[in-house]
Amino acid sequence: LGAMGWKAAEKLIRHWKILRGDNVMIIRGKDKGETGTIKRVIRSQNRVIVEGKNLIKKHIKGGPDHEGGIFTVEAPLHASNVQVVDPVTGRPCKVGVKYLEDGTKVRVARGTGTSGSIIPRPEILKIRTTPRPTTAGPKDTPMEFVWEQTYDAKTGKGMPDL
Repeated sequence: LGAMGWKAAEKLIRHWKILRGDNVMIIRGKDKGETGTIKRVIRSQNRVIVEGKNLIKKHIKGGPDHEGGIFTVEAPLHASNVQVVDPVTGRPCKVGVKYLEDGTKVRVARGTGTSGSIIPRPEILKIRTTPRPTTAGPKDTPMEFVWEQTYDAKTGKGMPDL
């Protein structure tokens, strides 16, 4: 938790219905009524970044290795200000969760005037942003050490003196 207090942590969304790659409509703020794709979900702040939306100008001071200037960046929007777009009607909708006969969990469009259709999981989620490490890093124990026997039951070798 750290920087954020308990009060703020209590308000965190526990069950996120919006996923990265979802098509959403912005329902409040200056880009109200526009649709875009979720680029990032910042769960610790209940916020999402919508690609190319809610742009702000950011002044960045130049440094030895980068140029300064005014950059346009996407500011995070609060998750309550975006709604997932119903894939059939193209209108913003609430998201419900349903289980199919075979037990798979799906998201469905719910609310008045929605199709009630399944909202597919964005393809982009299959590509992980933080790839799982494939090569052994410095903190990984090399395999040959893993197989080495350190504890011998007969002699009690390798047991800490308790």
